[in-house]
Amino acid sequence: SLFSIAPGGKTLMTHFYTRKGDDGTTGVLGPGRVSKTDARMEALGSVDEASAALGMVRSFALGQDTAALVMQAQRDLYGLMGEVAATPENAETFRAITPQRVAWLEAQIDALSAQVSLPREFIVPGDTRPGAFLALARTVVRRAERRVAVLVEAGELQNPELLRYLNRLSSLCFVLELYESQAAGRAGPTLAKD
Repeated sequence: SLFSIAPGGKTLMTHFYTRKGDDGTTGVLGPGRVSKTDARMEALGSVDEASAALGMVRSFALGQDTAALVMQAQRDLYGLMGEVAATPENAETFRAITPQRVAWLEAQIDALSAQVSLPREFIVPGDTRPGAFLALARTVVRRAERRVAVLVEAGELQNPELLRYLNRLSSLCFVLELYESQAAGRAGPTLAKD
């Protein structure tokens, strides 16, 4: 909390900083601290960036359902970050990404795929502002997936749904990019080959 109540009912503002990370370490969800260069922190940072990129999408979305879908994905990413931040002995306590969350993403992708034409060639991002942000979000989600894969391969994360979720989320971003181009009245995306 940014505010606390002092004796006598006076409201005091607390600091936005703790100074605990000044030594190059950061806390995890469990005992101990790790280096800010730890693979777990790299994964968390990438997932956090993915959520921020999705926030840009949400702020500019044109399609009727885009903002709501993206908000749910952002909420899922916060749950995913909790699991990644947890020490192995605490991971089960923070498990948020389940097969049901992956199935939800797949259902959204399938529903949107029925509404757009899939290009037969690579597309060049930037036809619309929300579409460009979705292309950026897709690439950041892919990076987050790679960073989480490092932890899975090292045995530090046991939940296979984390990688499945990030993989499907990048697919959702791609389909939403096409959907947003269509919502903006564009006949189709700009193709890499013309």
